[in-house]
Amino acid sequence: MNSDELAAAYTAAGRHYHNLAHIEDCLEALARVEGISAAEREILSEAIWWHDVVYDPTRPDNEERSAQLAERHVRADIAHEVGRLIRLTKTHDVEAGDRLGAILISIDLSILGAEPARYDAYAAAIRQEFIHVGDADYRAGRSKVLRHFAELPVIFPDPGFAATYDRRARDNLARELASLA
Repeated sequence: MNSDELAAAYTAAGRHYHNLAHIEDCLEALARVEGISAAEREILSEAIWWHDVVYDPTRPDNEERSAQLAERHVRADIAHEVGRLIRLTKTHDVEAGDRLGAILISIDLSILGAEPARYDAYAAAIRQEFIHVGDADYRAGRSKVLRHFAELPVIFPDPGFAATYDRRARDNLARELASLA
């Protein structure tokens, strides 16, 4: 899979949020991260590019399939670490001391701390990706996901992202949860 094919995967029909704009936003967030080496930046960049390359909202194994594709296509010396990071995006759980994991997950979740209008556009795009799910089931499932994040003591495992986005993320989550009730 070359870079054109990789980019094309993000323009497939039905991708309303998990598309090239999401990848661009993530890469922009990575560009603002300070204190990481060029090698770490490369690993994170590859993980960002590949983390949602496989995206089918009807399947539970997108992250695993994305990780496997990445491991076959990125440089061999970083393939294992890129795959490991991508797999973290399934649960967003990061172990203490996993700095690269904390950065990637915080980048992936940074939309939760966006300005309210941007967050609302994200929430609407997610609904469109799950248009195959009836309203009652969607409200229940989405509420469960949002409550999970809202109940975490720390939403963003990277301290810099937490300081920047936590308060607004909690406000956004509360507002969307209220709208789903």
